[in-house]
Amino acid sequence: MRKNIVAGNWKMNKTLNEGIELAKELNDILSKNKPNCDVVIGTPFIHLAEVTKIVDKNIIGVSAQNCADKASGAYTGEVSAAMVKSTGADYVILGHSERRAYYGETDEILKNKVDLALENDLTPIFCIGEVLEERESEKHFDVVKSQIENGLFHLSSDEFSKIVLAYEPVWAIGTGKTASPEQAQEMHAFIRKTLAEKYGEEVADNTSILYGGSCKPSNAKELFANPDVDGGLIGGASLNAKDFHGIIVAFD
Repeated sequence: MRKNIVAGNWKMNKTLNEGIELAKELNDILSKNKPNCDVVIGTPFIHLAEVTKIVDKNIIGVSAQNCADKASGAYTGEVSAAMVKSTGADYVILGHSERRAYYGETDEILKNKVDLALENDLTPIFCIGEVLEERESEKHFDVVKSQIENGLFHLSSDEFSKIVLAYEPVWAIGTGKTASPEQAQEMHAFIRKTLAEKYGEEVADNTSILYGGSCKPSNAKELFANPDVDGGLIGGASLNAKDFHGIIVAFD
């Protein structure tokens, strides 16, 4: 059975002390109100070692927002998958649209990152999605299929079973626009069909596919009600514990 997951991506927000306070507040809320889904928070690198000590790992998983495509060496400013794992984190967000767009992350780079994450027993939350121009020119299915094939289809079935996917309609991130529940379901169903063609129905059915595009407490329940939407990768709303909890309870 695939898992329902609500994952927060703090992006480049919160000082160390602010992040610690947010993690504590969320941990307190969820300790009193046990969630009916898996909860993950994706913090900046500097927070990881502190936040993993604060949260109850039976309730909240901790994720890095990226890792290097090299195992170690003279790569100033980079953080390896092994370093991420050593903090106590269990997840890493890879291929986010911002990394692809602003930092030139290619399919080949992401293949290496995925492999290193898996070698270090990290669960990749692998992001895929189209920009507005690709959606309007009706290339969105081709774009998403290509990102999955080129970034992940080198994996064996066993390796792929450790991947969580996050579909981001890039045109709906931070814009206030949201894909309609019907648009989200259509793409998530297409993604699952693409997985089934490569790995078979069982692997496809067991893969969690999250929606990542301006999900908030007011629309989470409707989005998550779709049969192929298994939760969300949450940006802005994850920076406030009450708002984030408001999305988590969509699975109650």
